[in-house]
Amino acid sequence: MQYVPVQSSTGKPLMPCHAARARELVRKGRAVGRFNKGIYYIHLLDRAEGEVQPLAVGVDPGSQREGFTVKSEAHTYLNVQAEAVDWVGQHIEVRKVLRHGRRGRKTPYRKQRQNRAQGGIPPSTKARWQLKLRVLQWLAALYPISIVVVEDIAAVTKAGKRRWNQSFSPLEVGKAWFYSAVEKMAELWTFQGHQTAEMRHAMGLTKSKQKLSAAWEAHCVDSFVLATIVIGGPIEPDNKEMLILVPLRLHRRALHRANPQKGGVRPPYGGTKSGGFKRGSWVKHPKWGVCYVGGASAGKGGISLHSLRTGKRLTQSAKPEACHFLCHASWRVFHV
Repeated sequence: MQYVPVQSSTGKPLMPCHAARARELVRKGRAVGRFNKGIYYIHLLDRAEGEVQPLAVGVDPGSQREGFTVKSEAHTYLNVQAEAVDWVGQHIEVRKVLRHGRRGRKTPYRKQRQNRAQGGIPPSTKARWQLKLRVLQWLAALYPISIVVVEDIAAVTKAGKRRWNQSFSPLEVGKAWFYSAVEKMAELWTFQGHQTAEMRHAMGLTKSKQKLSAAWEAHCVDSFVLATIVIGGPIEPDNKEMLILVPLRLHRRALHRANPQKGGVRPPYGGTKSGGFKRGSWVKHPKWGVCYVGGASAGKGGISLHSLRTGKRLTQSAKPEACHFLCHASWRVFHV
């Protein structure tokens, strides 16, 4: 990273500094280098306050990929492309089928109750907007963000179109929930999609049609344009490096497996702990380096470690005592 985030001695985010300046501060003992879920920053030891300039975060929502750009008038500090959480609806449907099956088998069960309060947000919709909010809160802990600019997703009801209205009303409810949460942390600006496209064309930038590619032009180009509309600055970014963020699909504790095993037994399945570590935690292993914790081997005492870049399982037999805990996380990241 050309510019490194800076935290004051009290933990308050200050203006980022050049990487050479950050190395100098660490070398002189005036700061210590740290990591926050893949982003290197320095924590000052002798400075509690400092002047900050307006910083904006552009957010380009998407059905499968989303773009985030942190920039000031002079520099583009960070580009993040995140994968959307799109599996919650399927999990809710499987849970419903299993619950109905238990009721048909005369299995003891609690009395049926509503999943959420009247007027609440469907779990699949809320999970998508919660990821956007978590990413913004993560960035706000490192950068002095004062403005959040979001491309507004317009969804309106249509008279006599029941199926259309059912599909889009949760989107509007989730968007309103997200906007109210963002307004508590920064000033909120919204623009329509056609406004973003007009500004992008005026700046001479092009957007890739390959929506699933790990290219800056796929999504971060729009998040850059959104931030530039409000904060100003050059029409060509000085930083196109990206941090790819992939949410982890963890298997939470279930009552039992979906299908009976040997002898007709449905054993317990899933969990949130592996060898004393919360699943998804980042650890450092002497052989496998920095990776994240997956499942655990039943009766063997080993835990699974996975690559932060690919998500591929590296080993199933890592000893918990050999892993040095780094942080809790619900995603993996890598630079491109």
